[in-house]
Amino acid sequence: MTPPHELRLSGALDLAPAPERTPVHIPPRLGHFIDGAFVDGSDTFDTINPATGDVLAKVCAAGAEEVDAAVRAADRAFREVWGPMDGAARGKVLYRIARRMQERSRELAVLESMDNGKPIRESRDVDVPLAANHFFYYAGWADKLSYAVPGRTVRPLGVAAQVIPWNFPLLMMAWKLAPALAMGNTVVIKPAETTPLTARLLCEVFQEVGLPPGVVNVVNGAGATGGHLVGHPIPRKVAFTGSTGVGKRILASTAGSGKKVTLELGGKGANIVFADAALDQAVEGTINGIFFNQGHVCCAGSRLLLEESVAADFLGRLQRRMSTLRVGDPLDKNTDVGAINSERQLKVIQHYVDVGRNEGATVWQGSATALPKRGLFHLPTLLLDVDSTCTVAREEIFGPVLSVLTFRTPDEAIKKANDTEYGLSCGVWTEKTSKLFEVSHALNCGVVWANGYNLFDPASPFGGVRHSGFGREGGLAGLAPYLEVT
Repeated sequence: MTPPHELRLSGALDLAPAPERTPVHIPPRLGHFIDGAFVDGSDTFDTINPATGDVLAKVCAAGAEEVDAAVRAADRAFREVWGPMDGAARGKVLYRIARRMQERSRELAVLESMDNGKPIRESRDVDVPLAANHFFYYAGWADKLSYAVPGRTVRPLGVAAQVIPWNFPLLMMAWKLAPALAMGNTVVIKPAETTPLTARLLCEVFQEVGLPPGVVNVVNGAGATGGHLVGHPIPRKVAFTGSTGVGKRILASTAGSGKKVTLELGGKGANIVFADAALDQAVEGTINGIFFNQGHVCCAGSRLLLEESVAADFLGRLQRRMSTLRVGDPLDKNTDVGAINSERQLKVIQHYVDVGRNEGATVWQGSATALPKRGLFHLPTLLLDVDSTCTVAREEIFGPVLSVLTFRTPDEAIKKANDTEYGLSCGVWTEKTSKLFEVSHALNCGVVWANGYNLFDPASPFGGVRHSGFGREGGLAGLAPYLEVT
């Protein structure tokens, strides 16, 4: 199973660069979007292109006054415009947002890759289409409130405070905005401080399609801004996606306030591969689950559990596939693994690799290209000889690092998969349907993918249990957190 020594493969493939050349406009200074207009701020910080280290823009950090202005604009829009509006009319606005997002999809994809570091193929083919599809899907629910909870009276809550992460800036924004708006709520949303650009462009879309002023407000900033927003007395709903530590603080700060809270937090997903699985398909699913997105996914399959009888065979296939991955410019259409979002996150990833090595893991790194000399990059990495007590098998790394464990029986696989404080997602690979259902129902997590990984649809609920949070986003279940039911 384990190579005799640490190994790194590197040998560039002869592929000409294929950069995405769609032009985008980035204003030198990003303020906030309050009551339908872009407004400036005072204190600023830089948002950086992680692939080059260049400053993309100066971003204004919202203080208590700007947050209060945004919340009051949202409250006014809820009471006077959006809340009383006919559901069908709201649905038409959401539909126009989705269509305009499709029309500006290349701009959104380029900004996402520049600001976040993910490959353009990922943002162009996954993030942007899925974000638009969320608005399409929930546009259909806007005039069907009476069907959401049969036999009950349902009403929108009012103002929702939403805080989104840096790993899927546009998708998480759509994920949270669409159901809230469809149900008649208004929103104040704070993007992550390192990835504000697509939020800015989406606000332009709101203006273009005629979204009434104040329905969506965007305040930029870091933790202090999020604290002002979550702690404001007017919002009746808080939705947060991010780290478990911050989620705990939000839950503590909102206790007793009467606010509805949904949290989508960290994860340590297990990808379980049985001997009877289609191994090549499972290899691709493993790659998709951890490397194509640089491991910047809370639901990443960061633990690979292999049935012992096929472990060596599977690892050989996986290593051959990893040796073809290209690490490099996120805007190059040939790139498989892009840049790490921030220097801080890169140091975290490097720290965990060192921890794994010091605890006895064998480090295997493979790529078809050497790391670029400029920017924040990390090679796709396997940590072999890992067991469930190792730090790298228990703590979230949030990078392109995969810990490999083995098992002999389905019961052992279930036990190892559940041996974590998290409970967001898992994947099960087997050709036997009975085994698939038996194992899936025994896994203590919110989402289980069958013979696939990281498969999303707006109609499917998503969320975790235990330290991965609570509440669901997506599908009919995604409406409930934004409704008052009597």
